[in-house]
Order: sequence, then C-alpha cells, then structure tokens
Amino acid sequence: MLIRTVALLTLLVWGSGLLAQGELPSTDAEIEAEYQRRIKKEYLNRVYIPKDLADCFIQLNKLIDEESKAKFKRAPEEVVVRKLHFSLGRWMIHNWSFYQGSRLSAYLKDLGIHYPDDMARFIIITYHRNLNRGELRVKELVTQFREQREEAFEAERRSGEILHEESRIVLPDSLQQKQ
Repeated sequence: MLIRTVALLTLLVWGSGLLAQGELPSTDAEIEAEYQRRIKKEYLNRVYIPKDLADCFIQLNKLIDEESKAKFKRAPEEVVVRKLHFSLGRWMIHNWSFYQGSRLSAYLKDLGIHYPDDMARFIIITYHRNLNRGELRVKELVTQFREQREEAFEAERRSGEILHEESRIVLPDSLQQKQ
C-alpha cells in the first residue's frame, strides 16, 4: 500500500509538470526515456540540481544565511530533522525534483535511499553533521532508512485486511493429467 501510494504521488506530481508543458508520456518506454533525460540535467526548471552530497552542502551553504546556519548547527540532530522536514525538506523534494527524478535523486537511489522523504531527511542529517564537523556515517544512515522502511512495510502488511478469500479443491496429480 505504501509503495503504491508513493508511486501514485510520484506519477501525479511528475504528470502535472508534464501537463503544464503540454506533453505526457504514455508508455513505459516514454516514461523511462523522460526519467533518463532528467537525471542527466544540471538544471531543471531553472533550478540547479546538486550532483552529490558534497555539492548539496555547497548549495545549502549558499542558500542559508549565517544566522540560520548557526541555529541549525546548535540544535540537536533529532530536533533539526523534525522541525525542518516540512520546510527545508519539502523545498528540497520539490526544487531538486526527488519525485520526478533528477541527478541528485538518482545519486541518492544509487546509495540505497529510494523515498523522497528519506532523501530529504538524509540530506538534512548529513548537512547538520557536516556543519558540526562530525562523521557523516552515510552507510549507517542508509541501512537505518532501509530498515525503517522494511519495518513500516511489514507493519502495514500485517495490519491490512483481507478483502476476499477463496478456497478450491486441488485434484491429485493422477486425476489432473487425465483432464
């Protein structure tokens, strides 16, 4: 269910951008071709797309004023992630095209982070650690996000309701061959 919801939101956001341009890919091949085109671009919708984590830090340093950076740096990591997810995180998701695909989202997917919300959280956490001159612990974070997603998926699967159940009679092999 969660995967279907994310896929549907991705399609809706991506499709609305293409509708504004007047063209909407209609086949899997066209969708893949559009995605491949987007992940190679340095700019999307006149917004620079960072190529990797270091480039994200450079761009965030340019975008965030010194006073805000100082507050960000002083706050505990958990607080920063919680408070900035729906502001800075949403800004990154939208402007750096995590749903539609960009070179940054492709880079993060290659690391093992596949959900746009996780991508934003990952960047916020590593940027905070970078400002505080701490270890980024990228592999540890990627593993943590993957495990959290697996647990959430499993919990959703367990709590789901069965809509319809059937049973059928299975004939022995000897009888099935005669039919």
